[in-house]
Amino acid sequence: MADSKYFYGLGRRKSATARARLYKGKGGLTINDKPAEEYLDGNKTLLAEVTDPLAVVGKQKDFDVTVKVSGGGISGQVDAIKMAIANAITVDAADLRSTLKKAGFLRRDPREKERKKYGLRSARKREQYSKR
Repeated sequence: MADSKYFYGLGRRKSATARARLYKGKGGLTINDKPAEEYLDGNKTLLAEVTDPLAVVGKQKDFDVTVKVSGGGISGQVDAIKMAIANAITVDAADLRSTLKKAGFLRRDPREKERKKYGLRSARKREQYSKR
């Protein structure tokens, strides 16, 4: 990563936020200054899911990816990372945007946890009805 030129992308999901930088390189993936395998505890499914945007456009070996991710759980973070990488790819090559859009990597999943309301046990759960 001697070359300071990179492509930046931002991704969000639930309460997770990921900021990805794509450098010209050989296909390395670093998440929060750790290798991706170590950060994802060796989970091959999540690791494959994170690299899906690069695989769809066939650029897995063209970029070194560094990601800073915060908030949320591991599933939300993985989805945020996917979106961040896809956004960074579109900055590099705008012609790949339609491919990534059809694959669904540029659409933000808007579902978030609903807040708890006063007088209720959780967001919608009510107190149990007592007949007597």
